[in-house]
Amino acid sequence: MAANGSTGSATEPPGLETQWREIDSLNQQQLRAGDSWYLLDKRWFDRWKEFVHTGDQNSTSYPGKIDNTPLYEDLDSYHLKERLSENEDFILVPAEAWHKLLSWYDMMKDQPPLERKVVDLPSTVKVEVYPVEIYLCLSSNLESTVPASFSRADKIHAIHQKIRQHFDVSETAESRLWMRSTDSSLERLRNLNMTVLDSCLSSGMTVIMEIRNADGTWPTTRPQIMRNSADEDSYRGLPGVCGLTNLGNTCFMNSALQCLSNTPPLTEYFLRNSYLEELNFSNPLGMKGEIAEAYADVIKQMWSGRHYSVVPRAFKTKVGHFASQFLGYQQHDSQELLSFLLDGLHEDLNRVKKKEYIELRDADGRPDQEVAEEAWRNHLRRNDSVIVDTFHGLFKSTLVCPECNKVSVTFDPFCYLSVPLPVSKERVMEVFYVSLDPTAKPTQYRLIVPKAGRVSDLCAALSQATDVPPNQMAVADVFNHRFYRIYQADESLSCILDRDDIFVYQLSSGCVDQDGEEVVMAVYMRERSHYRDYGSGSNSYGTSLFGHPLLMSVPRAQCTREDLYQLLLKRLARYVRPLDPSEEVEEEEEEDDEEELYKAQTNGVSDDEGEEDSEEAGPSKKEEETQESNQAEEQNNCQSEASPSSEGEERAEEEESSSEPDRGSSTEEGQSACGSTDTNSQDATDGDQSAGAEPSGKEDEDEDEEDEEEAASCAQANKRLPGRRRYTERRKKALFTIQAVNSNGTTERGMGEADGSFSFSSQPYVAIDWDPDMKKKYYNENEAEKYIKHQSMDVPHQQTTVQLQECIELFTTVETLEEENPWYCPTCKKHQLATKKLDLWSLPEVLIIHLKRFSYTKYSREKLDTIVEFPLRDLDFSGFLLKKTVNSTEPPCRYDLIAVSNHYGGLRDGHYTSYARNKDNGQWYYFDDSKVTYAREEQIVTSAAYLLFYQRQDKIRQPTVPPPAPSSTRPENHVSSQTLDGVDGASSCVSMETD
Repeated sequence: MAANGSTGSATEPPGLETQWREIDSLNQQQLRAGDSWYLLDKRWFDRWKEFVHTGDQNSTSYPGKIDNTPLYEDLDSYHLKERLSENEDFILVPAEAWHKLLSWYDMMKDQPPLERKVVDLPSTVKVEVYPVEIYLCLSSNLESTVPASFSRADKIHAIHQKIRQHFDVSETAESRLWMRSTDSSLERLRNLNMTVLDSCLSSGMTVIMEIRNADGTWPTTRPQIMRNSADEDSYRGLPGVCGLTNLGNTCFMNSALQCLSNTPPLTEYFLRNSYLEELNFSNPLGMKGEIAEAYADVIKQMWSGRHYSVVPRAFKTKVGHFASQFLGYQQHDSQELLSFLLDGLHEDLNRVKKKEYIELRDADGRPDQEVAEEAWRNHLRRNDSVIVDTFHGLFKSTLVCPECNKVSVTFDPFCYLSVPLPVSKERVMEVFYVSLDPTAKPTQYRLIVPKAGRVSDLCAALSQATDVPPNQMAVADVFNHRFYRIYQADESLSCILDRDDIFVYQLSSGCVDQDGEEVVMAVYMRERSHYRDYGSGSNSYGTSLFGHPLLMSVPRAQCTREDLYQLLLKRLARYVRPLDPSEEVEEEEEEDDEEELYKAQTNGVSDDEGEEDSEEAGPSKKEEETQESNQAEEQNNCQSEASPSSEGEERAEEEESSSEPDRGSSTEEGQSACGSTDTNSQDATDGDQSAGAEPSGKEDEDEDEEDEEEAASCAQANKRLPGRRRYTERRKKALFTIQAVNSNGTTERGMGEADGSFSFSSQPYVAIDWDPDMKKKYYNENEAEKYIKHQSMDVPHQQTTVQLQECIELFTTVETLEEENPWYCPTCKKHQLATKKLDLWSLPEVLIIHLKRFSYTKYSREKLDTIVEFPLRDLDFSGFLLKKTVNSTEPPCRYDLIAVSNHYGGLRDGHYTSYARNKDNGQWYYFDDSKVTYAREEQIVTSAAYLLFYQRQDKIRQPTVPPPAPSSTRPENHVSSQTLDGVDGASSCVSMETD
């Protein structure tokens, strides 16, 4: 570049004709983006042309030194005048022509050369006469700005260097640039290789440099911290020993981040700022460098030694922005997050800026070594990053067609190994057995059943322990005091989850058919509210379920309210106290109207609760009228006090009239009461009965005899003793009422037939409705909830224990492809269920092993709590690698554990934590969100281990910091306590594994 001013060392110019020919030839060059051209005053150039055309070097037209004074607004700032026109005020010459003229004629003292760049605008290529004039400053002092001019073709990196030079910012200080427009809006200038034109910088804008704080945060986005600023600034802990705040069910993310944070090669890569030079902003598969930058921010904060705990809110927001499945605060799977993060970091840091198309080739009988090397070269041609360097290995995939025996061999890269766990063919289930004996408490059994078995297998296993035939068992899932599901014998056990409360009920007989003599009835317990539910559009009482439901087989002939009442009373005898005779008698006898004396009877028993209760639970008027018409046709109008209900009387009379045994028409005390079942028209009933109804209930009377005097005396007695009639009806109180309901126990159904029996077209559900006062007095809730444990529950549940090597062997076992994922055979020209075998060929520096604890099929979902015993040191893969060591320069196959991600809980809820070994002092720590504690090596192997991180031994460095003393402790706020996200965090998410 030419000197700024006269050099006093102009060279001897060539002949005038040669000068013209050379300069004119150079001026014919085409404009190319990025080239430099120079402004030259038009008058000086015209004088020069006249001079060279005269052919006399001693002519008075000699132009002298290059002088651009007419182009400047003033000679102090040398600011270019506005609205200058090409070929009128100036001409443009290419850089080579300018340097020739400068060497021949020199330049006026102190005048700067007017160099301008050629820019490629959307519609044309032109020389940029007027550059972009912006202001530069630091975020720490926004008032102190300096002006600077840059071409639209300049890179942002040039602005970055200009600010460093002017404000004396160290080259080692990590910084980032912000662009502020006139409306004060800020925007990040992420890509330093982008041009000023592409970044939309224009004159008048300000570029601000922000320098990262010592604690890893940025001044403009300092996150919320666990302690106050003074404590944070003074805290100097061991780098990396830092918690991560749970933002609400984000323990899955925290666990994965802690494991990656304690992966030495990756963390050191970010702490050295190596990522800044490799950010790939043009990769369409990446996230424009934003995921890499967000991850770098978290790592730098965690390893600054200034924080007890970091709040990864900005990182969580970025993850949700680029992966919508992680939006919100639901539960997710740490392996899913890890997979996304490793892929995102790889694409953001991919050194391959433009991926080429590569056609993959099959082995076709070539040696494995040759095919593997070719596959790895092809992989690196499209994928080259720190993630590939650290985590990628190669395995061999062999497919064999079952029809033509075509063998296809390919070598594919992997980032982690997802190894299956050996699955037991048996399953342990816990059930509650409810016996027919009403005095027996439910018994809890622990049974071993086939994992792929059916409900009948469960009944068979329970039969061996109870000696009850399997066909006399009904299996149901009880949830929220109701039957969530009643299982059929041929249903698969896979639809029953371990968390389900399974009850097995003994039935009085087996093989109950829908149209058979017996019906399996589901019985719910309900409590009536004291108040009517007028808001629901009706005036009925609200009800709520309580206690355990029942399943019982009932003869269809006994599906009347009275018979069911007696059956249920016996079945509930263990925790329902019966009425004593003394409790049946009222202390006071009141004289009431006859309509009050004979109140509506609820479900066939006299009800003391009053008219409103009778309206709610008793028969409708239509039913009562039907009963009245039936009663008028019967022979009896006098009944015993021992008969508990008028509907029972009706059934007894029907049975008597059909020559069936008498069901309660006799009286032990010899007393008789005459009455009618019509509670709405007492006078008419009495009249009818007096006129023609035959008395019954006494064995010595002739059924065909009509005694008008006795009938009249009965009617007269009814009129003389109204209080006695009310007293007689109220002596038999009902503990509860019975109502046909739907399967949820919420909607009441029709009351059944006119004769008082229930009619069922499907699975019958009835509810036992309790008045709150009666329930409190006669129902023993404490006793109802009691159960006993069978001795099988005392046998400790033996967790399955397997070795990690067994899981890896299972990973390399030959398997047949599923129907949903067939292989297209190039020989057969169709999809085939080929056999597939995976073998390890080469392993990475850091090997991630994913234990597939979550099992998902179209029939079942479960989590395996198998204990996988994995070594902390010297995990030897030499026996699993197909590629054998060729020479001593190849890396060994031994690995040491550096981190573990744990999952506690089940499918619906759970909690993630992690163990990790600090790279600086070699000490193991337990990370539970924001809490961090020391960990002993014997604590690390648990049934919760989910992700294992191993590092090759030859890459592990010796600790640079002495390990802490065993007696030392962390601050109180780092005391670990395990919690469940579903309880402590925001309401859940789960998605578990590829959930």
